[in-house]
Amino acid sequence: MQKLNQGKNKISSIMAPSLAVLLLCGCTMFQPAKTTSMSTYSIEVKLDAAGTGASEQTMLVATPEARPGYDSRRMVYTKRPHELEYFTQNQWVDSPARMLTPLLMQALEKSGKYRAVVSSRSLVAADLKLETEIIRLQHEFTTRPSQIHLTVRAQLTDIQGKRVLASREFNIVEPSTSEDPYGGVLATNRAVKTLLQQLAAFCAAESKAGN
Repeated sequence: MQKLNQGKNKISSIMAPSLAVLLLCGCTMFQPAKTTSMSTYSIEVKLDAAGTGASEQTMLVATPEARPGYDSRRMVYTKRPHELEYFTQNQWVDSPARMLTPLLMQALEKSGKYRAVVSSRSLVAADLKLETEIIRLQHEFTTRPSQIHLTVRAQLTDIQGKRVLASREFNIVEPSTSEDPYGGVLATNRAVKTLLQQLAAFCAAESKAGN
């Protein structure tokens, strides 16, 4: 009987650690998986009305395009020339090109230079057409402080006259106030505001020159 009890004790001592491991694994299996949080940002710009003196022209704002690498919600940064990298825990709420569309319309409307500003989905006949393309929008860590580099190409067309009035490339650099994605977001908003102001002035000057 004593030998039998000793055998049971040995078995219990062997099984106890195994049972503990199984219980631990079981608890782990039923725990929720850890997820990495994603921070999402938007491009927001406040613009003031620039003036009056609207013409009888209607401006059509085409949906902006973007070069490969800049055509998604992913936020681009660079640490050396020609190499694009993407933040893994930070992204835009939408692609920068799509977020730029309403901002372009707002800037042109507030310029007070047109009878109406319409999108490409409108059925209204327009006199002028603004087309834009994002060539570059990246957070560059190649300098101190780091900076946002925004490059946009714009083309203004006289729809009725079927001719290009002007084309221009806008190149804007805005220093970041902090060496992190959020600092880049704030700098992007400032860069976009500068872009919108320059684009509005460009359209007003070239559409007047084309008359």
